[in-house]
Amino acid sequence: MAVDFETRVDFDRLRAYRLARARAALDASELGALLVFDVNNIRYLTSTMIGEWARDKVARYALLTRTGEPVLWDFGSAARHHRLYAPWLDPANSRAGMLGLRGSVAPDAGLIAAAVTEIRAMLAEQGVAEMALGVDIAELPMVLELQRVGLDVRDAQQVMLDAREVKSADEIMLLTQAAAMVDGVYQTIADALRPGIRENEIVALANKRLYEMGSDDVEAINAVSGERCSPHPHNFSDRLIRPGDQAFFDIIQSFNGYRTCYYRTFNVGSCTPVQRDAYQKAREWIDAAIALVRPGASTEEIARAWPAAPQFGFADEMEAFGLQFGHGLGLALHERPIISRLNSLEHPVELKEGMVFALETYCPAADGYSAARIEEEIVVTAAGPRVITLFPARELFVANPY
Repeated sequence: MAVDFETRVDFDRLRAYRLARARAALDASELGALLVFDVNNIRYLTSTMIGEWARDKVARYALLTRTGEPVLWDFGSAARHHRLYAPWLDPANSRAGMLGLRGSVAPDAGLIAAAVTEIRAMLAEQGVAEMALGVDIAELPMVLELQRVGLDVRDAQQVMLDAREVKSADEIMLLTQAAAMVDGVYQTIADALRPGIRENEIVALANKRLYEMGSDDVEAINAVSGERCSPHPHNFSDRLIRPGDQAFFDIIQSFNGYRTCYYRTFNVGSCTPVQRDAYQKAREWIDAAIALVRPGASTEEIARAWPAAPQFGFADEMEAFGLQFGHGLGLALHERPIISRLNSLEHPVELKEGMVFALETYCPAADGYSAARIEEEIVVTAAGPRVITLFPARELFVANPY
């Protein structure tokens, strides 16, 4: 991670970059301040995280005004911890906060009203109380109280996604390290993938290995085999893996907050011609997309390189969404750009140097139940695409062949 004899991730530089990007996006908007509850936005602004258990609690929040420093309201004693160990935050700006834990403490207890009173006073002190306030994913009682006191509440998520779409060298290094961890996990899976093992056992092996390597969150692992491959269920089960099965896996985890989304397809012991053919088509589709990645290119170009939904067995693009697909990666699993025929043909986005995203393709096999799934993570560089997912995927990988 950090040594004295090489330049690696510079966390001070990372923190400065992220806050500067957020300030620039705020300045370019019509908003006077950002009030964020999304833990990814909180981390981007404050470089704090207290654990994945907090992700769905909507318990932590942070405020950034046009003229002030970030203020963080955290869960109980975490505020005191940050005053000791997060010196990049003004100690006075690390505060304890409590809103109700998704309604478990009812709004009539007054916690939300007290918080809004405090926030309203800070906005006035910073001279932005008459400007619109951007909010990302707050609970409805919080939004209603902000509006009740006269604040003009707008969407902050678009501003934050503007900030987060171009990654720094430090962010790209962390994303690359996260992908390298998954490279190693796929070797573990390839070694273990034999008849008689269950999908959930593979998931357990992957979780164990990732946490041993330093993952801070294994968000999800899809493990899909045999007749479960088509249509894609997006989960795992206790299915026993059998000889000749086609099986694909997606590993979604993070290292220092930066995420992977990384599919690979294997066959177990042997493969059939139709399974190999499905894999070859999925590979051709993803290669066609990768070849189009460059600064200035449009997400429409990439989406058009993929088959339309009826061409691989789906009624429409909504039903096929997420199968021929691209999505930005960073502190969140889905950042900009989102690439698919559902949205990109009519609402294209220009690719920029420093974007990092995953491209994924899916092809059902002619046997009616097998399917291939491939995903590569791409950095957009001035010289073109740089692939950072390196476990072999040019050809269908037959694990433990007979």
